[in-house]
Amino acid sequence: MIGLQLEGRTTNENGQSSIDCGNLWQRFEKEHILGKVPNKKSDSIYAVYFDYEGDHTKPFSYFIGCEVESGTSTPEGLNTLVIPEQLYKKVTAKGQMPGCITEAWHIIWTSTIDRAYSYDFELYDKRSHDWNNAEVDIFIAEK
Repeated sequence: MIGLQLEGRTTNENGQSSIDCGNLWQRFEKEHILGKVPNKKSDSIYAVYFDYEGDHTKPFSYFIGCEVESGTSTPEGLNTLVIPEQLYKKVTAKGQMPGCITEAWHIIWTSTIDRAYSYDFELYDKRSHDWNNAEVDIFIAEK
C-alpha cells in the first residue's frame, strides 16, 4: 500500500485518535493523495490501524492509502505499508458518516472477537461515497 502515515502514534484516550486520524484524512484530501498514488489496483482507500502497544486503549499507528501493484516505487513524501495475510473478522458499518464508523468501533471494542491487535483496517469504496448513507467494511485481525 502507498499513502500517508501518521507521524508517531495516537491513542483512543480523551478522543485523541479522532483528532489525529481526522487531521490525516484532511491532509489526504487536501493534498490529493489519491491522485498521487501510482499503479493503484482501484480507487478504494484503506485506513489501517497497526503497531499496537497493547489493546485498543493503548497507542497505535495509523495509515491511509491505496493498494498498489507489487514492485511499485513509493513517491517522495508518501509512505508504504504492507498488511500481512492473516485471519480477519469483517464488521460492516452502515449509516451516516463518520458516526457509523465510531459506533462500529465501539461495538468491536466491547465484542468477544479474539483480536490479534496487529493490523486492522477500514475499506472505503464506492459504497462509502454517500456520507448520509455510507457502508464501510472494517476488518479486524483475529488470533
